Amino acid sequence: MRYKGEVTWFNEQKGFGFISGEDGKDVFVHYTEIVRDGFQTLEPGERVTYGLTDEDTGPKAVEVRPEEEARVSTLL
Repeated sequence: MRYKGEVTWFNEQKGFGFISGEDGKDVFVHYTEIVRDGFQTLEPGERVTYGLTDEDTGPKAVEVRPEEEARVSTLL
């Protein structure tokens, strides 16, 4: 299942940040889960789609894609 959310915070040096899901809950995101061309980073306010997994420390976003790129890949 894919979810939609907005990046609330991302630290390029540390390689992680948080996404606010549509339900308002924060979801952890690590740079290794970002799927995009170029540098694996996210900008605050950027809309994304993602999968979700439960870790011991809480929910974690997986296969994170910028919403625009996710829309294009489904059209191909």
